[in-house]
Amino acid sequence: MTATRVLVVDDQFLIRVGLVALLRAAPGVEVVGEAADGEEAVERARATRPDVVLMDIRMPGMTGITAIRRILAEADEPAPRVLVLTTFDLDEYVYGALRAGASGFLLKDAGPERLLAAVAAVAGGDTLFAPSVTRRLVETFAQRVRPAAHTPDGLTALTTREVEVLRLTARGLANQEIADRLRISEATVKTHLNRTMTKLGLGSRAQAVVVAYETGLVTPGAGGGLAPRG
Repeated sequence: MTATRVLVVDDQFLIRVGLVALLRAAPGVEVVGEAADGEEAVERARATRPDVVLMDIRMPGMTGITAIRRILAEADEPAPRVLVLTTFDLDEYVYGALRAGASGFLLKDAGPERLLAAVAAVAGGDTLFAPSVTRRLVETFAQRVRPAAHTPDGLTALTTREVEVLRLTARGLANQEIADRLRISEATVKTHLNRTMTKLGLGSRAQAVVVAYETGLVTPGAGGGLAPRG
């Protein structure tokens, strides 16, 4: 079994060293590098091509958000998954990171087992942690931020079922819950979501949640409205 290659980014030396030590002691994980700021993170990601980037977002100089954008823009396929480390879950920086393409986030006070599970989940393509928390985060900040120029406007290219799956994803439902609600299989939910992300040019499920709110497909406390093509 191939080891998951991880790049660790944090400007605080003791935290970074602790994370590196924890990951190196874990089976199935290879730490391919570490960085103390965003600029170094971009350089190290380019040189090492990690599977997962464990990214602090509040750093001096180049922020983690900018580093995420550059790492994903410069990466060859498959692009690395970015797992954001944060002190507060309802944080505008975290929202910006998800908007930039981060796959998920984890509180810095999470225990070692949760951290290792999160790295494994991200590496395996499970791109959204605590769906209800992510929904609350996006609801809190989506209305305050002007949509970026690259925000997809091609929602009408989605099929009716793809829109349904995206809407339920944005409301915080997990894949199995969506499958139960729509009376389809969990595999079919994943297929619809993957097709949606491809059509909209998105890199993560969390980014899809952001887009659903910013484009008005879903609004805080409501379902939003859209007349999709079948």
